[in-house]
Order: sequence, then C-alpha cells, then structure tokens
Amino acid sequence: MVKTILKELNEKMDKTLSVLKDEFMTIRAGKANPSILNKVTVEYYGADTPINQMAGISAPEPRMIVVQPYDVTLIPQIEKAIMMADLGLNPSNDGKLIRLAIPMLTEERRKDLTKVVKKAGENAKVALRNERRQANDHLKKLHKANELTDDDIRSGEKEVQVLIDKYVKIVDEMVEAKEKDILAV
Repeated sequence: MVKTILKELNEKMDKTLSVLKDEFMTIRAGKANPSILNKVTVEYYGADTPINQMAGISAPEPRMIVVQPYDVTLIPQIEKAIMMADLGLNPSNDGKLIRLAIPMLTEERRKDLTKVVKKAGENAKVALRNERRQANDHLKKLHKANELTDDDIRSGEKEVQVLIDKYVKIVDEMVEAKEKDILAV
C-alpha cells in the first residue's frame, strides 16, 4: 500500500516539475527561443488555436524568431495575437512570414523576470506540498481503516518527506539555473 502511494506521489511530483519546466520555457531570457510563443493563441474559425499549430516557428539567429504561417492570410491575426500577448516583441512581416527581433533585456526587465521565475518556483513548491499533504492523508486513512500499522505509517511519512525534500531541491536548482540564464548578459 505504501509503495503504491509513493509511486503515485512520485508521478504527481514529476508532473509538477514538467509544468514548471514548460512555464520556464515561456519566459524569455534575452535569446531567441520559439517556445516563448507556446501560450499565444489566435482565433481561427471561431476557436482559439495556438500559433505553433498554424505556423512553423524557428529561431534561425540568436536574436530572431521567424513565424511562417501555413496560411499567409492569417499573418495579420498572428501579428495582433503576438502584440496582445505582451511579450515585449514587435512583429514585422514581409507578406510571407513574420520576424520577431528579440531585444536585449534591460537590467530592470531582468530583475522583473527573476521575480516571475521565483514566483513560479514558489508555486511549484506549494503544489509539491499539497501532494505531500494528500499522500499523508491517504496514509492516515489507511491507518484508521487498520490497513497500516503505526510503524508502517511512520516509515511511510518519512519516505514521503524524503521524496518532497528531493523535489524541492530540484525546484530550487531549476529556479537558480533560470535566474542565472536571465541575468547573464
């Protein structure tokens, strides 16, 4: 029983890390990364559609992202969506594709982005703590139903704590690495 709970907890915590990693990819660090457009959507036939499903996105240069729509008639809508996404990017098009020049980050903007990174890391830690609470509650329910002994529940809670400590350390390392990436000029 305890092993099953720990396995489920491990899977949930891996998902939390995956979400954090995806969130970090959308935070630009001064160099071109096509994934910063992942959350940008365009209304297409009445449905909000992610840009990466309606255009090819690439970074041919360190400070340039190129968006090549599969349907060139969508260029104005895609440009508008990029501007509305508040990414600090100004799209320019030549009728066939959209170019996004990635400006250098100012010191103030870098500090703001590190705050965003820290907040995302803190949200991930909160999610991890919630997972720990749920796992411990599950252990306690099994204990009340006399399916676990006192020793089993104590050792289970210790294993849960070891697991949470490991994942919190990983989150801290991810936040630190992203901050270094942002602050690097």
